Amino acid sequence: SIILVVQVRSMFLPSSSSSVCSLMRCVVQLPLVRRPVRISSLISSTCKASTETRMEPSQSAKLTDIGTRRIFTSDHDMIRETARRFFNENVVDFHSQWEDDGVVPRTVWEQAGELGLLGIPIPEEYGGPGFDVLSAAVMWEEQGYSGCFGPGFSIHSDIVLPYILHHGTEEQKQKYLPGACAGRLIAAIAMTEPGAGSDLQGVSTTAVRDGNEWVINGSKTFISNGQLADFVVVVAKTDLSAKRAAHGLSLFIVDRGTKGFTKGSNLKKMGLKAQDTSELFFDDCRVPVDALLGQENKGFYHLMKELPQERLLLGAMGVAHSEAMYEVTRDYLNNRNAFGGKLSDLQTVRHKMAELKTEIAVARAFMDQCILLHQDGQLTPEMASMAKLHSTELESKVADACVQLHGGYGYMTEYFVSRGFVDARVQRIYGGANEVMKELIARSL
Repeated sequence: SIILVVQVRSMFLPSSSSSVCSLMRCVVQLPLVRRPVRISSLISSTCKASTETRMEPSQSAKLTDIGTRRIFTSDHDMIRETARRFFNENVVDFHSQWEDDGVVPRTVWEQAGELGLLGIPIPEEYGGPGFDVLSAAVMWEEQGYSGCFGPGFSIHSDIVLPYILHHGTEEQKQKYLPGACAGRLIAAIAMTEPGAGSDLQGVSTTAVRDGNEWVINGSKTFISNGQLADFVVVVAKTDLSAKRAAHGLSLFIVDRGTKGFTKGSNLKKMGLKAQDTSELFFDDCRVPVDALLGQENKGFYHLMKELPQERLLLGAMGVAHSEAMYEVTRDYLNNRNAFGGKLSDLQTVRHKMAELKTEIAVARAFMDQCILLHQDGQLTPEMASMAKLHSTELESKVADACVQLHGGYGYMTEYFVSRGFVDARVQRIYGGANEVMKELIARSL
């Protein structure tokens, strides 16, 4: 194959009145090249909602069609094409083996990094593409469409890295962000403990100052990317006398190989079998003073600032996964012969699919509204909780219906909807259980 690397310095006009010169990147497939090559192209990092005529997904031939939705532009379509090609060529055909292995190879992370698909909103000065939230949402959705949740890309790029970008020192940003955007470093965040899940105020892991070091003791569980992680953002109590636990939490960056930091076995799960999930142990784990991320005793507030995006992305992936399961099921029903015709000829089947499409379309409209609000910095914790609650509940409902419509085949793990059914279940648990989402929403009543 022929590999061509081209860099082009492009001009674009952002929302401000001044022209900005910036290096942008995308991936194209050349006729004589067997794999995508990365070139520089005109993609605005401050894309606004499209003024061109674009259909909504429910109007298009498929809910997953590229080029739909008025919140996006053709620039976002280019990113979507790149992401979709990446998942189709580098993930889908290998995911079953990774489920058996319980982990994805690090080379997949590096491939994603080479294409600019990690740390999408991270500024160029720290190794990222520097694109907008809408561009990041494209990556969330494309992973949902692929139905392959083994690579913990969103946890890495859009849950962990924002903590470093928004609260880290310049030294921390330079140390971790470029490698993370390139896929050379993999990130995880350690909040959950054996005795503290959705209730962050129940954290019992401690960090005590000892001269120029912090000494961390405690354990964490259910940590996504836990086996592969090169560094972990750890939530720990630093003010043991605080009247409320929320007033005494801090965040720390702990590197792989730090003395006193060990990883337990890769946990076996109902779903998400290719995503490594671990227990982490801290036994007199000493980290330097500059491992503190953000302000001392302000960790809870840092968490509250970043959690809306986590809940938004879980909801966004849930809607996309629902759309994908719907389309896979529609294709199955239109080709499956039964009772003297196609399954899709049966009224009960058609009505069920009509119900699912309507509910998915409603969820899509609300999700797009939330994504736009987040892009403008106006997404409230309440709306983020609503997005997570509604989308993940719907995802499980769609998964269950699609398994039923597939009949016995839907129960076979080789089928998309079977894997989708078990993978969807945890969406209602992590990122804050949906019962907690209801309480957060209810506080505004």
